[in-house]
Amino acid sequence: MIATTATPLYARIKASILEAAKTGQYMPGDRLPSEQELVERFAVSRMTVNRALRELKDQGVITRVAGVGSFLADPTANGHVIEVRNIADEIRERGHEHRARVISNVTEEAGHRTAGLLGISPGAKVFRSVIVHLEAGRPIQLEDRHVLASAAPAYGRQNFTKITPNQYLMQVAPLQGFDHEISAVPPDERLVELLALAKDEPCLLLVRRTWSADRIVSHAELYHPGFRFKLADSFRG
Repeated sequence: MIATTATPLYARIKASILEAAKTGQYMPGDRLPSEQELVERFAVSRMTVNRALRELKDQGVITRVAGVGSFLADPTANGHVIEVRNIADEIRERGHEHRARVISNVTEEAGHRTAGLLGISPGAKVFRSVIVHLEAGRPIQLEDRHVLASAAPAYGRQNFTKITPNQYLMQVAPLQGFDHEISAVPPDERLVELLALAKDEPCLLLVRRTWSADRIVSHAELYHPGFRFKLADSFRG
């Protein structure tokens, strides 16, 4: 859309934001100028700015958070809730490159919390991996996973820059069942750093447990940037 002097004022603001997004001035997740900044830049009323932003939100171009601001949305960054899918496949299906940064992959003795999550006795051997998954070079998921060592003995020796934990576990412990729990959580310092978040940006947390051979094999906490990711799925019987 090319703005002209005959273009309504609110439409000029929309066109400016859309052009900035198209040229890469704004990237998905970036904070847009505040309403007051747009009022001053375009010499218009707050009502005009509000209409422009409201229409962009309704079109899925931006997200708005009361008291925080407006952010450029990424409608392509969707995760599946019903399915247990490999994040690398999801990213590639969106036409982007997947990379993984392994923060740690260590062997531990299960404490009381981990033992409860996996349904095992405290002190049992488990693996814990912490991995940042990147989409087109930007962090899209922090995966913090505990795995029952007896179900996947070679987990700690895997190169998770070449294969994802999901892919490996599907090979050695075929999926029998799973459960999901989704919530919004405030970011701590670790999440701010690893997911490149603004300090006031919320996270979407998907907690996933998987079963194989009638036992819990894995408990994963999957954190996603709230303004660069959404969880969606559908099912029709």
